[in-house]
Amino acid sequence: ADNKSMSTSQKHRDFVAEPMGDKSVRCLAGIGEVLGKKLEDRGFDKAYMVLGHFLLLKKNERHFQEWLNDVCGANAKQSRDCIGCLQDWCDAFL
Repeated sequence: ADNKSMSTSQKHRDFVAEPMGDKSVRCLAGIGEVLGKKLEDRGFDKAYMVLGHFLLLKKNERHFQEWLNDVCGANAKQSRDCIGCLQDWCDAFL
């Protein structure tokens, strides 16, 4: 296996393995219970809604990181995990 797959979490690999469909926002790597609840409270209850925002920002990591921090208080590591997850998903399915 390459290093990239070694460094990703099981959660990340599970997410990237299939179309996201109606998955909860909490299925995204980097998004646990606390951040998930905050996102849900702001109306982002589905993973595809966060993906949509990522795409609207043209997959710009810095802008997405700032947005995720604003919307749910994600720290740098959490948003990097989330970005990696969305990026890999896009590479696989878009």
